[in-house]
Amino acid sequence: MYAVALGGNAVILQAVRVEPSLHEPMYYFLSLLSFSDVAMSMATLPTVLRTFCLNARNIDFHACLIQMFLIHSFSMMESGILLAMSFDRYVAICDPLRYATVLTNEVIAGMGLVVIARSFVTLFPLPFLIKRLPICRSNVLSHSYCLHPDMMKLACADITINSIYGLFVLISTFGMDLLCIFLSYVLILRSVMAIASHEERLKALNTCVAHILAVLAFYVPMIGVSTVHRFGKNAPRYIHVVLSNVYLFVPPVLNPLTYSAKTKEIRRAIVRVFHRIEM
Repeated sequence: MYAVALGGNAVILQAVRVEPSLHEPMYYFLSLLSFSDVAMSMATLPTVLRTFCLNARNIDFHACLIQMFLIHSFSMMESGILLAMSFDRYVAICDPLRYATVLTNEVIAGMGLVVIARSFVTLFPLPFLIKRLPICRSNVLSHSYCLHPDMMKLACADITINSIYGLFVLISTFGMDLLCIFLSYVLILRSVMAIASHEERLKALNTCVAHILAVLAFYVPMIGVSTVHRFGKNAPRYIHVVLSNVYLFVPPVLNPLTYSAKTKEIRRAIVRVFHRIEM
């Protein structure tokens, strides 16, 4: 699965980079999504391989803090990119005549910088909130990588501040992103329903299928992991393990496969990339 995630996303990044036909807003956002998937995979790769392949189950506390920060940051970055992609689809379908003037290269670069800055600034306090806590309970984590909700449960002190801040981050970023994505698709659906031709309606909706699948692949496992951490204290341990690995693996693996299968421009570009390699 790591090979598919890293290889598939690397191919999409290369295709967008070398193919002039893909130098459009939709594919710039897709390349950002692929970058975040690669970064997320690289952040978890060391501990996952050590745990499952080498049976090495220890991690230094400070290394765990760094990994926790990177995982949450890249996860929030992916959420922001999915929101930006929904805005791209909204403009393309609801206001196509202004698409080129609204989503200029400067606007896309600005949106990318805002997404990255939001991730790092919002999550910067997390390692310090964990580091101040005394760890005197079991030092066994539920996952093969470090997450904030998992780490704070090991503390034998009051974790109210950590819990409140974690919930605030969850609602103000992931929650708001998901709400805005939902509202954008409500507006898209309303605009599509106003199209007289049934064929044109299907054509417009088909451009959104890959993005909708990417949103579901990202948010459904994340909501599952968050729900189990907050309300599933009595859930069997294997539930935590399975959900955490689904959350980790599914989006980076499915995204390149989905966009390659549903977007003919990406398929053609990938074929041309491999054709050049063979030559």
